[in-house]
Amino acid sequence: MIPSQISSVLATLIAIRQPVFLWGPPGVGKSQLVAEAARALHLHLVDIRAVLLDPVDLRGLPRIREDGRAIWCPPSFLPDAKDKSSGLLFLDELNAAPPLVQAACYQLILDRRIGEYCLPEGWTVIAAGNGEGDRSVTHRMPTALANRMVHLTCDVDLDDWLVWAHGANIRAEVCAFLKYRPKLLHDFDPGSKAKAFASPRSWEFLSRILDAEPCEDAMEEVFAGTVGPGAAAEFLGFLHIWRQLPSVEDVLSSPQQAVVPEEPAACYAICEALALKACDATFEALASYAGRLPTEFGVLLMRDALAVDASLSAHPAFAVWAEANAHVLV
Repeated sequence: MIPSQISSVLATLIAIRQPVFLWGPPGVGKSQLVAEAARALHLHLVDIRAVLLDPVDLRGLPRIREDGRAIWCPPSFLPDAKDKSSGLLFLDELNAAPPLVQAACYQLILDRRIGEYCLPEGWTVIAAGNGEGDRSVTHRMPTALANRMVHLTCDVDLDDWLVWAHGANIRAEVCAFLKYRPKLLHDFDPGSKAKAFASPRSWEFLSRILDAEPCEDAMEEVFAGTVGPGAAAEFLGFLHIWRQLPSVEDVLSSPQQAVVPEEPAACYAICEALALKACDATFEALASYAGRLPTEFGVLLMRDALAVDASLSAHPAFAVWAEANAHVLV
């Protein structure tokens, strides 16, 4: 399932407090999906790294009451049993935890309790982990535990990621490059010994690094250490093209005179940069320039502009462009 589908399904399952396990290779954004679900539904989020727990940690510690009997004091990282709020108890990397820790989660996940502790009524348990073949530390999940949850597998989808990226202020050159080289959005090989590889998470890191304006002399090493040497080399070549493009301001002020790139990579780049500027005031210029681009890139520019502002489909310039390109849009 692509991330947007998982987000929709999570909202449904959380409403009925159904435990869920999210599967997926490293870097696809499983933890981020849970955090975004908590924000969207206005829920508290308790993030527990199961791999860091000992079997006794979930049960807590005993103390002696005044009558001499022992009772268990639950750990502070679990929601207060008397809490009336709603939230998500997220057991990240659950299948990386030792079998005894996973066993300690049985009762908590199915019966919403462990020993004397009861999970508050408004809370839902969600877990996540990498697959057994993903070159990660994992332990085979016991059948009894697996059968207590709904299992969803998170797949990578470029269009879905781009929608998220535009809202997360991911750099335009990163988005443009991945449109040009979509297979590099997630380039994970479990058999490779490389320490860095391209993934949705590492491209987000690279975008933040660009925001920090790294030293030019160190770019190759830094990028290689973020998305892997192959993807880094291709991105650096693309970045060189990006920096030689006509400015967005020049295109918007003189759409009929501005240079039209010949290289496909440059066309992807200029379309991404222009689409981000789409609004009622700029759309006539965008449509004019789109008419001068190779047909497939004109369509790409218009599609991306409408993704930024769907109301622009009612703009007169869009009707003129669509009529001129009706043979392509059929």
